[in-house]
Amino acid sequence: MTLTTRPRLLAQPFALPFALALLALLSACAPETQTEAPPPVIKAPPPPDRPEPPEVDQAALRRERAETARAATARAEAAAASPASRSMREYLANVEETLISRGRLRTDGGTEITLTPEKLAEDFIEVALHDEYIREGGKLIPRATPAPLRRWQQPVLVRVEFGDSVAPALRARDRADIAGLAARLQSVSGHPVGLTGGTGNFNVLIVNEDERRQIAPRLASLVPGIPASDIDALRDLAPQNYCTVFAYSNGNSPTYTQAVALIRAELPSRLRRSCIHEELAQGMGLANDSPRVRPSIFNDDEEFAYLTPHDELLLKILYDPRLQPGMTAAEARPIILQIARELLGTEA
Repeated sequence: MTLTTRPRLLAQPFALPFALALLALLSACAPETQTEAPPPVIKAPPPPDRPEPPEVDQAALRRERAETARAATARAEAAAASPASRSMREYLANVEETLISRGRLRTDGGTEITLTPEKLAEDFIEVALHDEYIREGGKLIPRATPAPLRRWQQPVLVRVEFGDSVAPALRARDRADIAGLAARLQSVSGHPVGLTGGTGNFNVLIVNEDERRQIAPRLASLVPGIPASDIDALRDLAPQNYCTVFAYSNGNSPTYTQAVALIRAELPSRLRRSCIHEELAQGMGLANDSPRVRPSIFNDDEEFAYLTPHDELLLKILYDPRLQPGMTAAEARPIILQIARELLGTEA
């Protein structure tokens, strides 16, 4: 084992006094420690006092709103009091009463009607792959003709425009009905649909007889390039047509970019809501009506007032990604039947 030894310190009797003297000498020669001066205090001016927000006179605000509503109601009553509008209102009220008395305008879903995948597929082809009208000599002629599959690619922004003849309370109810239906269409189809207060691509016009007859300039502004025959059809709507819709694409594209629906302001409540359901759903791409399609609103016999579960299935098929805009009935039929089997839970 190797041991490491430390050298012993020798006693130095004079070492301590000498060290103290040396320390004192060094202390005397060292420069004085510089103490940093504290930063100057900056005195900022106090922030200006915020003005108190003006008190809102809630009572006055309510009075102003009530007066505005009364004025709008008075204008609506005056606009709706024309002989033509009164006559149309009486006619449509009688139509609704007669239809209901005959068991029409049903508000149930017609679930007692048997629906098979084959029937659902044929109904879809009838409604979505046919047009209700053809153009002949610049006029629209009612005649079902084969058509390619058409639907929207961009979000559907529904904008509602009322004539002066529609009172504020009725406007609020119509907006609520349209907003509710738009949400339902979106939920069922999976395609974005919503009510907008700004610029829309699906315009819904609710006007009375006199307002409709003066509508040509407004239609030309809303839908640039709208065919003159469509303006004529909307302006000169026959009394038995309670509402209608036109959807448009660019050129020969099967994708919709614009739509305009017209609904008579004189319609009573059930027929009015029925028109909202039918025209918005048809404007999604279910363009045709057929007496063979049941239970459905897409049937001119007015058996059902509102969209049925059957109609929701048609919308699901229309926006299924396996189908593509432009497909013909021959191309789409096997895909439609497969989707119908899946929706009805009968897939083998």
